[in-house]
Amino acid sequence: MQTFDKHIYRILLGLVVFMLSLGTVFYHLVEGFSWLDAYYFSVVTLATVGYGDFTPHTPLGKLFTTFFIFVGVGIITAFISYNLRRTAYNRQQKHDKKLTEKE
Repeated sequence: MQTFDKHIYRILLGLVVFMLSLGTVFYHLVEGFSWLDAYYFSVVTLATVGYGDFTPHTPLGKLFTTFFIFVGVGIITAFISYNLRRTAYNRQQKHDKKLTEKE
């Protein structure tokens, strides 16, 4: 039986928020992006969309971005995967409950 822990969900959500915040602050301070553009670039980068309308120009920005992608994409992937598995599990539980009620 698979169980889903609210603490794991909260930790993953916290890590996602932390990574987006970290990226937003970094790109605002180091690359000089506006707050909105820095947030937008962080989301586009971690979502692996990469439109190319914003790019880091400083060596520090480029180096940070490589680590930001490796760590952040893993966290985002784990968060999305956990949510999908939890949703599927909950739907299966509701379906099973309906079947047992009919019998």
